[in-house]
Amino acid sequence: MTMIAGIGFTVPWLLLGLLALPVLWLLLRAVPPAPKRQPFPAVTLLLGLKDDESLSDRTPWWLLLLRMLAVAAAIIGLAGPVLNPSAEEPGGRGPLLIVMDASWGGAAGWAQTRAQAAAQLEEAGRAGRPVAVLRLSAPEVLQFRAASDWQRQLAGLAPLPWQPGPDQLQQALAAIGGAEGGFDSIWFSDGLAYPGRGGLIEALGRRGGIEVYEQPLPVLGLLPASYSGGAIELTVQRSRGGPAQEISVVAQGMDPGGTARSLAALPLRFADGARSATAELSLPAELRARLSRFEIRDVKSAGAVALTDDSLRRREVALVSSASEDEALALLSPLHYLRQALAPSAELLEGSLADLLPANPDVIVLADVARLAPAQEQAVIQWVENGGLLLRFAGPRLAASDTARSGEEPLMPVRLRIGGRSIGGAMSWGEPKTLAPFAETSPFYGLEVPGEVSVSSQVVAQPDPQLADRVIAELGDGTPLVTRKTLGQGQVVLFHVTANAEWSSLPLSGLFVSMLERLAVSSAAAAPQAEDLEGTTWTPVEVLDGFGRLAAAETLPGVKGPDLVAAPAGPELRPGVYDGGRRMLARNVLRPGDELQAARWPASVAVSSYDAPQELPLGGALLTLALLLLAADVLGTLALSGLLGRARTAALAAALGLAASAAPQALRAQDAPAPEDFRAAELASELVLAHVLTGEPEVDRIAAAGLRGLSETLFFRTSVEPAAPAGVDLERDELAFFPLLYWPVTRDQPLPSSAAYRKLNAYLRAGGMILFDTRDADLTVSGATSPASRRLQQIALPLDVPPLEVLPEDHVLTRAFYLLQAFPGRHSRGPVWVEAAPPGAEQAEGIPFRNLNDGVTPVVIGGNDWAAAWAVDGNGRPLLPVGRGYAGERQRELAFRFGVNLVMHVLTGNYKSDQVHVPALLDRLGQ
Repeated sequence: MTMIAGIGFTVPWLLLGLLALPVLWLLLRAVPPAPKRQPFPAVTLLLGLKDDESLSDRTPWWLLLLRMLAVAAAIIGLAGPVLNPSAEEPGGRGPLLIVMDASWGGAAGWAQTRAQAAAQLEEAGRAGRPVAVLRLSAPEVLQFRAASDWQRQLAGLAPLPWQPGPDQLQQALAAIGGAEGGFDSIWFSDGLAYPGRGGLIEALGRRGGIEVYEQPLPVLGLLPASYSGGAIELTVQRSRGGPAQEISVVAQGMDPGGTARSLAALPLRFADGARSATAELSLPAELRARLSRFEIRDVKSAGAVALTDDSLRRREVALVSSASEDEALALLSPLHYLRQALAPSAELLEGSLADLLPANPDVIVLADVARLAPAQEQAVIQWVENGGLLLRFAGPRLAASDTARSGEEPLMPVRLRIGGRSIGGAMSWGEPKTLAPFAETSPFYGLEVPGEVSVSSQVVAQPDPQLADRVIAELGDGTPLVTRKTLGQGQVVLFHVTANAEWSSLPLSGLFVSMLERLAVSSAAAAPQAEDLEGTTWTPVEVLDGFGRLAAAETLPGVKGPDLVAAPAGPELRPGVYDGGRRMLARNVLRPGDELQAARWPASVAVSSYDAPQELPLGGALLTLALLLLAADVLGTLALSGLLGRARTAALAAALGLAASAAPQALRAQDAPAPEDFRAAELASELVLAHVLTGEPEVDRIAAAGLRGLSETLFFRTSVEPAAPAGVDLERDELAFFPLLYWPVTRDQPLPSSAAYRKLNAYLRAGGMILFDTRDADLTVSGATSPASRRLQQIALPLDVPPLEVLPEDHVLTRAFYLLQAFPGRHSRGPVWVEAAPPGAEQAEGIPFRNLNDGVTPVVIGGNDWAAAWAVDGNGRPLLPVGRGYAGERQRELAFRFGVNLVMHVLTGNYKSDQVHVPALLDRLGQ
């Protein structure tokens, strides 16, 4: 690119055409030779006449200037002028690597990052430089391709809700090391430092020059909320100091009607130069229980979101004891140690059981209560069955009563022996017993058992076939210490010792508090440590994306408890809400104690800010100006020649033509609230197959040609007469008109928005079908995982997809129109996945097929590239080759038959599973 007066020109030699402007000026001003005078007698009759209007014998100066300006604008426009051109990349015209942090830190300014990357790709395309893109948060093998390829895929790139970790950086270094030759690098930084970045800078520096683009504003992050002193404490950090700044943190939650709303807002202020701001928010317990997340207002980033869990939802615990309270004997009170253990993390309710039950607490604790009145017992049973937790402690009264002696009772987890076991008693111990390590099936598994915890007395469980399954803690000699059973949706738990220190030292230890937390009697007063969650596995319920949006976790695997707290976020540990069985735990992007650090770069690396002037191509504007000037020239010429009056009719006709062509569009804009309503009547009256637009022209062209070929096959072979297929924009178009959506999955197609996902889920629930085609069966058959398959996992994550299985041999798709055993496309060996059979789907006697599905499978997933096999051109000839010779044509025919079966299955459901078809099917099968 050549710089002239601060403006870059991609084709500067065209500016030489400006030298011809003076010659053109002289030519336009030239006067034709004077006419030869020939006397004619009749001309004398005209002598003396006067002409009031005079015509110039030269072109007016203003018309000449107009034409000169039009030619000059055209010449300069064709020379490719660019305003604010970027400096020439280091290394000239060699390969270029675009590196992106692509983490949550850059989500707030991702639009700027994408625009800047598009400008760099445009510049690389003009220079003919091959380009590769490396996302450090999800690195892949470097592929240097034409810049135009990456321009189409740029829209599909999105930030991820984690920073590059050790594993990702190791993969990035391996990708850089595997590339051949040298290349320059442009690094789009999110502005945050992270360990291991220095090694990556050195590796890139050895290959060529490095240029960095960084967001000008500091990155904001919200630490997890904590509850202390009756208030919620919130802390916001920024990556670097700066002037005083005020922000707002919004508390989000559900209202009583189940609608997400902003429940409160808390202003926070950064002092001048400060990097942290803290404030407290006081909310009543009812509102605090509804909180689901805190987020920094107007900052769309996963790091600006702090999800909440049970630590803020303090559980209501009702304490009930049969003993009277004596202030002088407080340490001997059955409830004293329970109060000490639960007060920091639960709302305690005390009183009689009759008074506490109407309050519907989360937990009821009975300390040495042997019997309840019949009416109270029935009320407690109903409360437990509705999801309550009844926690019972033994004591002298329970040991002396006949509770659960003759048989199992609803409010006791096990039967009890008469009397008890104590040192010096009938069932005596020689010395106090210690606790045994907790089993893997116990909710206490992973908790360390202190050696000083001992038990001197207890009530003993009666041996029973179910006893082993109900023991969750035992003594060193195998005697049950804590037992549990389920009752309806709730649980009944019995500690076989007292709640005070009379029978054991357990209430005096920290283990007692941890055991109550594991039973979900209380919430953790502070964020759990890794050792506190040892031995537990947590299942993700909802996870965050890079922009801080929550989505269902679907089939993501569980996470070990210590990793959930201590391990860095990454592909295997996504920020979100995790379920541990009886408790929910939030894993946020930032952990307590984390600090945001601004990225620092070596002096040899040039750093530019996104607020630098962007490149602005001027060629289009100048060519448009040239056309406008030429139009003005035409009008001026007509005016000088006196023909402007005649031209008015032609101009009026042209205006009417333009208005007529624009009228339908204006009518649609006025009468229809959404563009997709324009074809509503047409689509509702015809059967139309549709494909999802991916943004890649070649893929969309093949998908349209494939559905055209399938529609023609249906027209000639069946009673179905489809209209021309349609391309569907998920963000704009209505899906209800299409019984089948063919979705070719590409590696970089953008994820649908939340509104699009709502439409897709409604479409699936209403009976529509989506055929996902990853077009990679030639790769995945060998066990490899393709980028398209990984993209499909991300796309399908928020969809209401049922459990899937490989298409069984007796599925209705194998006989909806043709009898099929294979389902090839352009590839022939890939598996096809459909909705899994219900548990009770059995094969009836004499019928070769099971009744697998009561309706239509909502999704079909495969990678055989069916559209390529169906695709035909305008003359009905195959567009792409399939296989070789007769075998290839046979494969194409089977692909068409699969498409016909698919459409017939969509339209008729399980019609071919009816027994009326059995005789004909048996005859066709030769049985």
